[in-house]
Amino acid sequence: MNRDLLRDLCAAVCAALLVLTAVLVGTAIQHRDGSLRVGWPPLLASWDPHVGPGTPAAVVVAAAVVAYGPSLAARLPWRPLLFAVWGTGMAWTWSLALVDGWHRGVAEQLTTRNEYLPAVGRFHDIPAALRDFTGHILIDSPDNWGAHVAGHPPGATLTFVLLDRIGLGGGGWAGTWCITVGTTAAVAVLVAVRTLGDESLARRAAPFLVLAPAAVWVGTSADGYFAAVAAWAMALLALAVRGVRPGLNGFCSGLLFGLTVYLSYGLTLMVVVEGAVAWAGSSRRPLWFALAGFVVVPVVFTALGFEWWEGYRILMTRYHQGAGGVRPYGYWVWANLACTVLIVGPATVAGVRRVVVRLRPGGGWSRSSPRPLAVLVLAAVLALLIADLSGMSKAETERIWLPFAAWLLPACAFLTGVRGWLVGQAVLALLLNHLLLTGW
Repeated sequence: MNRDLLRDLCAAVCAALLVLTAVLVGTAIQHRDGSLRVGWPPLLASWDPHVGPGTPAAVVVAAAVVAYGPSLAARLPWRPLLFAVWGTGMAWTWSLALVDGWHRGVAEQLTTRNEYLPAVGRFHDIPAALRDFTGHILIDSPDNWGAHVAGHPPGATLTFVLLDRIGLGGGGWAGTWCITVGTTAAVAVLVAVRTLGDESLARRAAPFLVLAPAAVWVGTSADGYFAAVAAWAMALLALAVRGVRPGLNGFCSGLLFGLTVYLSYGLTLMVVVEGAVAWAGSSRRPLWFALAGFVVVPVVFTALGFEWWEGYRILMTRYHQGAGGVRPYGYWVWANLACTVLIVGPATVAGVRRVVVRLRPGGGWSRSSPRPLAVLVLAAVLALLIADLSGMSKAETERIWLPFAAWLLPACAFLTGVRGWLVGQAVLALLLNHLLLTGW
């Protein structure tokens, strides 16, 4: 066994020990006073070994990606590869969701009282609902919003309102939307990695983006959809700063990033990744087009009556009124990282280790001009750590941090022994989905 592979395995073992510690310490805290407010620390889940209709398909998809994924990723033409990644990613995500059955795994996920769909009926008059949105955020306010509606800007809820308006109402269509759109995030990441300079690394990363344990939460949570919007904003910006239709792609990137921050307050931190994309480009001129596109969304929402900063200010109070005010920061500030290990898998931990090592002096890359993929990965790590230290993401980060996780997964492109690592990724996802009944 070569030295690099041994160190990769050591990193994966250390990550596993972090998860184990989070489980043991979290279980003790939860049994003592219930302050973690999760059923199976550090995840919002309950212990429930089970199989379901999606089990055979999940096993088959995993085996197929392990056996054929690396070779197909290496030789398929680029555009067919992107469609293959999306199609296989959907098959993987759908099969995992259906382990819990259609109703529990998909159709009912976004219909519970704390989710988005119960609020759809209150948006008959969209401008009026937006003008009054902040008045229902606090728990003691009249007709207060459910936790997820209150905890996000109204762009998230409006997505499902608009789906309902075009005849795609209800939990089944909402879940289908989140999975279909959410699985395109892998395609966006590949486009960005290739555009910023290295198609071979993008191809090596492709099977890992397909077989990510994060798929357990992409199917079905709205945060999977948020991750895709943010990822496409970065991909279009990468195209723009590398000279591919800089005006159009820059403007569309800005529009999507504007939408991103109106889907989730915390995703303003994606500006760190956006900065890495801009740094890796060859032109700064498209950034003006991106800025022009970005301001469109705040202008529209503000004109309709919703003020982002006011909503965020009130949300900070609401956060401490609910579970966020009870959950101990001292546990979650490190247990959140254990959740991240579970969504990105051991291969990504090893890949990030390789990125960090190579960026050190004498590590194989120049400090003055590191590879763009390494910069993207480290930017995602930085954004995630800022979110963690803020204390506004205590628990449930297995779904909340999906947009950041999407940019950690390409670090797997630097690994050797690819099929072995893919097996580890698949086994982790299958165990999570079959041993636990997750909140999403």
